[in-house]
Amino acid sequence: MFNPSRDEVRQFFTETWRKERAKEILTPLESMAADWMREHPEYHDALANPKSRDADYSPDHGQTNPFLHLSMHLAISEQLSIDQPPGIRRAHDKLAARLGSSHDAQHAIINASGK
Repeated sequence: MFNPSRDEVRQFFTETWRKERAKEILTPLESMAADWMREHPEYHDALANPKSRDADYSPDHGQTNPFLHLSMHLAISEQLSIDQPPGIRRAHDKLAARLGSSHDAQHAIINASGK
């Protein structure tokens, strides 16, 4: 089981964003991550700034952790790709149809997972 550290996760996302902006070849996982990064322009400054890797994104200060948020999208996308747990793809697709997009469905799943 892959269990990256906080620093490894943050480096993955900042390096993937650098490669995406430089039009370099991405691995399949980087490509999936880049898709979600493009969906979240509010995170582009943080992703482009290596110093953001050390930032403390505290909900107490009303901050969303871009690395955590993107990690959640990536984890859900991986689950959907293999339908694991069984039925998640069907549930997601029904939710996406109701909400209007896969992005909105993933946000609903992310919000539900924190409860």
